This record gives sequence, structure tokens and C-alpha cells, in this order.
Amino acid sequence: MLTRKQKHILLKFFSMFSVIRGYNILVVAVAQYLASIYILAHYKPVREVVFDVNLLMLVLASSATIAGGYIINNFYDSEKDLINRPRKTMLDRLVSQNTKLSFYFVLNFLAVVLASYVSFRAVVFFSIYIFAIWFYSHKLKKMPFIGNLTSAILTITPFFIIFVYYKNFEHVIFVHAMFLFLIISMRELTKDLENLQGDLAQNYQTIPVVYGEKVSKIMLTVLGVLTLLPALLLIFQYQVGKMSYYFYLSIVLLVVFVVMLWRSNSKLQYLILHNILRFIIVLGVISIPLIDIGLVLNKITFIR
Repeated sequence: MLTRKQKHILLKFFSMFSVIRGYNILVVAVAQYLASIYILAHYKPVREVVFDVNLLMLVLASSATIAGGYIINNFYDSEKDLINRPRKTMLDRLVSQNTKLSFYFVLNFLAVVLASYVSFRAVVFFSIYIFAIWFYSHKLKKMPFIGNLTSAILTITPFFIIFVYYKNFEHVIFVHAMFLFLIISMRELTKDLENLQGDLAQNYQTIPVVYGEKVSKIMLTVLGVLTLLPALLLIFQYQVGKMSYYFYLSIVLLVVFVVMLWRSNSKLQYLILHNILRFIIVLGVISIPLIDIGLVLNKITFIR
């Protein structure tokens, strides 16, 4: 039986876990490793990639930076989130703002220390990344288009550092990155529709606030159509093995998304759309081991 003090400590732990969205960080870390093994470092033995200390430091530094980013984002959005996510916000508020900020600085310092194990360039990279996340949360997030674009770029940045580390510049990598970037861009705009009430109350100049829901839906439809291009390229041009089933399913889900989008007008309906895009992203991570890298490389050689 837990004592009252132990229950309080446990609640604070879950509160902090909620603030840093630990489940998202775990997905990113797993995605970084899977991408390294099956896409970026395909020329190296799996054991060598898994036990690469430099890669571990980069993944841990990315996780610490992302966690810090969620904290500072939570700090600036506390009033808006109270309207959009009242239950989650009440849990998040079990940890004081001062404690959150202390964790923010500790995590960012830890990220730089971890990056210093790899190289000075890694330190510079993560220092810029940390500043970019803060600047986005403080200023850019409230701006239409720029906020959405910046958020999508910051989301895929942890994969960019792994990409640079392995120096893999195959075209297929950029096509995968474009697919992910477009899906994340759709998710960010869908989140803006979902959070419209809070954004209006706090004067956030998001696309739905400035241009309305109809324009936002048109933009999402266009993004959905554009996302089909890299998906089809990966299926037919690069032939990614059994992962092609994932892209077929993604195309079906995107069609369902667009159909549902034009019938949606409530927060709950936009939340469902948001979860469809989230499911596509998480399923994509799980599907990475299905890639037939030998087939991809043969196709790339044939194209050249």
C-alpha cells in the first residue's frame, strides 16, 4: 500500500512524463535506431550500429533536447492548453513552473554534454537546435505558415543529425524525408484546427484563426495529394520491399482523412483526424524493418 507521500511523488512523476511526452520521445529514439540500421547505415553490420557509442550519444542528446522542447512549449502554452486540454493541463500543473524550467535547463545542458562526446560540430548543432526550439515556442509558433513550417522542420531534425553522421546521401533518403515532412505538416495544421478555441482566446495567429477553417481544409487536402507523390515513388520507383504495404495503407488512410476532413467541424472530429496522422507516423516507424535494402540499392544503381 502506497503512502500519501509516495502517491504524491508518483503523481509528480506522471505529471513530468506528461509534460515531456515521454511516449513521443521513445518513438523518436526507436525511429532513429531503426532508420540507422535499415536505411542510413545499411552498409554496416547491425551489431556495429546498435553498439555504436556515438550513435547512442546522438540519440540521447536528441531525446534530452526534445524533452526540453516540450517543457518550454508547455511553459509558453500553459494558458492555451488549459482551454484546449483541461485534463492534461491539470495533471501537468502538479509540477511547478519553476521545477519545469529547472528541468529544461538541466536537459539542455545534458544534451550539449552528450553531444560533446561525439564532436564539436555536434555541440554546435544541438546548441542551434535548442535555440531554434525556444525561438519557435516563444515567437514563431503564433505566426501562420512560418509556425507550421518551423514545427515540421524541428520535428524531423533529430533524423537529420543521424543522416549527417552516416553521410548517406542516397535519393531514397530524401524521398522518405519528404513523405515524413508532409505528414507532419498535415498533423501540425490539423492540430491548429483542433486547438482553434484556445488559439482564438490567446490570440495565436494560426492558419485557421487568420484564414478560417475552409482555407485550412483546402491546404490539408493539397498537402494530402502532395504526400501521395513520395509514397508512390517509394512503392514503384524505389521498390522498398514489404514496406510498400505500409505506403499502400497510408494512401488509403490519407483518402479517408480527406473525406472525413470535409465532414468535420468539431474538436472531437479534428482529434480523430489528428490521431489518423499520428497512427500513420507511428506505423511508419514500426514498418521500417520491412524495407528490403538490397532491392532499394539495386534499383538506385539501375537508375544511375
